[in-house]
Amino acid sequence: MRKPAIIEAPSVLGLRPSGVQDMPGALLDAGLAERLGAVRAGRVEAPAYDPRRDETTGILNPHGIARYSVSLADAIGTVLDRGLFPVVLGGDCSILLGNLLCLRRRGRYGLLFLDGHTDFYQPAAEPTGEAASMELALATGRGPRLLTDLEGRGPLLRDEDVVAFGFRDAAESARAGMQPLPPRLHTIDLDGVRAIGAAAAVREAIGHLGGEGGAGFWVHLDVDVLDDDLMPAVDYRIPGGLTWLELERVLAVALADERAVGLDVTIFNPRLDPDGTLATRLTECLCRGMRG
Repeated sequence: MRKPAIIEAPSVLGLRPSGVQDMPGALLDAGLAERLGAVRAGRVEAPAYDPRRDETTGILNPHGIARYSVSLADAIGTVLDRGLFPVVLGGDCSILLGNLLCLRRRGRYGLLFLDGHTDFYQPAAEPTGEAASMELALATGRGPRLLTDLEGRGPLLRDEDVVAFGFRDAAESARAGMQPLPPRLHTIDLDGVRAIGAAAAVREAIGHLGGEGGAGFWVHLDVDVLDDDLMPAVDYRIPGGLTWLELERVLAVALADERAVGLDVTIFNPRLDPDGTLATRLTECLCRGMRG
């Protein structure tokens, strides 16, 4: 893996100001940059948060998310041009759009989507209009054009270039009316990971990301992919999840692949971790996973 470069992306435009905007500071205070030997590549501040749901799109802050995605894509592009490996610290999951926009400008890329939820809602089924529950749908072109056609580039991802990995929300999302995942989008849910082991499962996953014409893949990590008992400092809790060791193995295998071009980390809420214990443990996990 190339030398890491940390970009702070404390946007909550796709969620609410719950505390996830404090994640970059918490992980940096826990020593993430020093332990990784990473350079600090700046901070991309988000537009002002508007709590009103947009009447046209049904989404909170859609125009702000669109503008932020462009700014974040620019910052990541600068890091890539320097030959560095971007590590983007959120913020909520809507930052994924900026990460993928940067790659879409450069060609065809894949996505390893590590998340306890599949985040494939449409605005009509998402109770509060939070884009952080829709980012995978938006990235694959499903939703309002304002967020599915950034810079006129169309979908940021093809269905077949995505693997949703480690999720455990199938029953919950079906009850809530989330649209089903498309048949060409690859899935390995938590049970599937456990059936063959974390390392084998992620090798299978990244095997799907080497499609014809693909230039590499991005890794998205929502920390609620971890077991809820181990990582309770998230906003939408759901029982079960990966162990720390399983996540370390997944990251180690995925990031050791020369096609991995970047990583984002989202949703950890330091306000739910008052003594900093979980920030320290998450930092350890990221460092072990990234160092292999």
